[in-house]
Amino acid sequence: MAQFNYFMPTKIEEKTRELCEILIAQPEMQSIRKRVDTFLADHSARSQYETLTAKGQALHEKQHRGQPLESAEVSDFEKSRELLLKNPVASGFLDAQEELHAIQNSIHKKISKTLELGRIPTAEDLEEGSCGEGCGCHH
Repeated sequence: MAQFNYFMPTKIEEKTRELCEILIAQPEMQSIRKRVDTFLADHSARSQYETLTAKGQALHEKQHRGQPLESAEVSDFEKSRELLLKNPVASGFLDAQEELHAIQNSIHKKISKTLELGRIPTAEDLEEGSCGEGCGCHH
């Protein structure tokens, strides 16, 4: 049985490092990092976020078990959510999370498509419904 080396070849490691350096240097990434750091340093905003997350999880679990959600529970969650979104530190953090997620998805999608197709993907390859050539799904 052949043994596989899971370490990236040197050239890929080098280019991955370059990509990481470019990402860190981008003004958008610096803005994201600043908003995340500001949030992490703000105990009140973190507490608000953690409380909302716990309430949301509790509602989700209750719904998953097939139990009806009480209007007071939903109302309490919504009020907590509104308060969190009014907090500029917390809303900045949430925006930063979305931006970071979008960057990660974009990079992941391009690399995955490259590996899948064995070539640089075109814009059409990267469209949401496209599976690439030969899949037969006709997206």
